[in-house]
Amino acid sequence: MQNQLFSQKDFSDPISILAKDGHAEYFNHFYSVDESDHLLENLLNSLTWESDHITMFGKSVSTSRKVAWIGDPECLYTYSGVQKIPQEWTQELQQIKHRLEQTTGHTYNSCLLNLYHNGDEGMGWHSDNEKELDSTTPIASMSLGARRKFAFRHKQDKTTVPVFLEHGSLLMMHPPIQEYWHHSLLKTKSIMSPRINLTFRKIVPRI
Repeated sequence: MQNQLFSQKDFSDPISILAKDGHAEYFNHFYSVDESDHLLENLLNSLTWESDHITMFGKSVSTSRKVAWIGDPECLYTYSGVQKIPQEWTQELQQIKHRLEQTTGHTYNSCLLNLYHNGDEGMGWHSDNEKELDSTTPIASMSLGARRKFAFRHKQDKTTVPVFLEHGSLLMMHPPIQEYWHHSLLKTKSIMSPRINLTFRKIVPRI
């Protein structure tokens, strides 16, 4: 497979991404520009944003990137060794979840939001494969704000597949993507405006 690069001018909605070991679907206009502008402004001001904490070389490091974990009360989530206790759903997030569930036919009980203030903030290569996640449900990743470059990289053969994530777009990552692929939000000096990424997930509550 050769590297591909998808951008707004190349397609309408949706487009299939990845040719093996799972598949992804990209919807460029899941929300209109006006709707996306409203949601971006609302989420920036209505949620409690906190620095994320990751472990590097055995030490806990706070990130410039901010996060918010939203979900049903039983949706405890642990990654990078830190357990997240969910904030309550806001009206806007409930509306997004409802629209997403109607469109995709999948149900979700939680959402991890990442706030990237500018292009200096990104996310390294990783998979969303924590034990709390329902591995049979796709992860729905919605983008608001600055247009950013995202990429998949196959764990074995290192094939990379980049895609530009537009304001108001939706990326559906279907199983078994997390088993075979890493993904990353790439940094860039040219972006000065913020982006919010919403990843809707299904947590399997502990019994």
